[in-house]
Amino acid sequence: MVRFFAFLILVLALPFVSARAFTVVSYNVENLFDVDGVAQYEDYKPDRYPPANLAVKVANIARVLKSIGNGQGPDVIAFNEIELDQTPETTVKDPAAWLESMKNVKLSDLRAPLSPELEGVPAEMWLLKACEDAGLKGYHIALTNEKPGNYEDGRPMSVHCVIFSRFPIQEVRTHKTANARAILEVTLDVDGKPLTMFGNHWKSGAGDPVSEQTRIENARTLRSRLDQILKNDPSADVIICGDFNSHYNQSARYPEMKKTGMIDILGSQGNETALVDGSANLYNLWFELPEKQRGSDIYRNEWGTLMNILVTRGLYDKNGIQYVDNSFKVAHISGLNADVLGRPIRWSKGGRPGGFSDHFPVVAEFQSVDTKAKDQFIPLKNPSTTAQGSGEPIMTRSLNDLFQTSIDPNKEPSGTDFRNTSYEGRVFQLNAPAKINSKGNISISINNIEYEIFTPIKDLRSVIRESVKNTGNLHAFGELSKYRDRWQFVIHDKGWLAK
Repeated sequence: MVRFFAFLILVLALPFVSARAFTVVSYNVENLFDVDGVAQYEDYKPDRYPPANLAVKVANIARVLKSIGNGQGPDVIAFNEIELDQTPETTVKDPAAWLESMKNVKLSDLRAPLSPELEGVPAEMWLLKACEDAGLKGYHIALTNEKPGNYEDGRPMSVHCVIFSRFPIQEVRTHKTANARAILEVTLDVDGKPLTMFGNHWKSGAGDPVSEQTRIENARTLRSRLDQILKNDPSADVIICGDFNSHYNQSARYPEMKKTGMIDILGSQGNETALVDGSANLYNLWFELPEKQRGSDIYRNEWGTLMNILVTRGLYDKNGIQYVDNSFKVAHISGLNADVLGRPIRWSKGGRPGGFSDHFPVVAEFQSVDTKAKDQFIPLKNPSTTAQGSGEPIMTRSLNDLFQTSIDPNKEPSGTDFRNTSYEGRVFQLNAPAKINSKGNISISINNIEYEIFTPIKDLRSVIRESVKNTGNLHAFGELSKYRDRWQFVIHDKGWLAK
């Protein structure tokens, strides 16, 4: 009995240890613009981008976010390519009050012309509304303090970084670089523990040595601020997110670049044990995945890793905020934001707006802990020990492989109705009578059932229409999908036309 009470006293004397998990996402949403018609790009003028397009766009982004975190959505989201509001005089000053005023408004009902009080609402507020409608609630918003205008070289400023956070935002800073989008820094209060977040969107053109010089300056701006933080507290918890327009293996992938912003200036690297032993102070989470799985975007049939999340050493100690080891992943969701080739279904502003983004979001899990042991570190399972990856890009799945596994409707049971989930998302060999209606829409008949034909590429639509006019038939490969309760075959690009 004495031993039991002694044990009980010992247990009660120990500090209570708890952990609260949360999710961080980095997501380039591919040009989310408002609908006031004041835009740097012609594509976002009222005749090409009505409110209904915006409604579809933000609702689709919210669908992707809701698929993360068991339907609860991420707790912190670092967004890229949200419009830098060109009419700041219409900025919403009280997001909570605005959401309350909009609670009975359905995004799907938005039509032009909008009322004057809605016309100038900035893009991030419409996205906040879409999240709220999807049940993703409680976000605070942080923006850079950039103003509409031009960069030093005369190019217009069009988009900026935005962070949504369910944790209170204590401080917001903007770090500017000449001829480049500003870096957003926020300090969050996570259960009483400070967490620093950086949102980045570096100069585009990953493989271009000329634009790399601007990315080097982006990196210098970020590195300088990071060094200040780590000088004050070497164990600071810092998460660096964004579209860096640089790959985790930038130097190896482009050996002609003698110096890169990502590797040589910022210090991105993949040796996780070096981070823990203190010989490195940044770790790029791409190294958590097998090399063949590293990809968030596609360019010329090659996977890229332009979206990055990097963490500091403090996120591995047993104090404050911790990274959840091996939790990094790409939000590649078949049947939602990924096509049959596994590629991002990018946003399309055509007659039928749809799609998501030309980038997949990247996701990582973290937790706050009550221990205060800065000199102790979390155990690592299968830690990466490779500082830099190889330079070989990962190729996308070939069309030939895909077409070889396609479905020939004529070889399926007679009279099969393909309009069900067992066939949705599959690729079909289309060799059937086709017709064009008065609106120019194409359809084909399979087993006496009509299916619409759609392609997101305007020029390809013209090619297909001309072929159907001349032959009365369609010869192509198509992915079976459902759009607003209508079944259709999607021809993704000209490579899908039968030879």
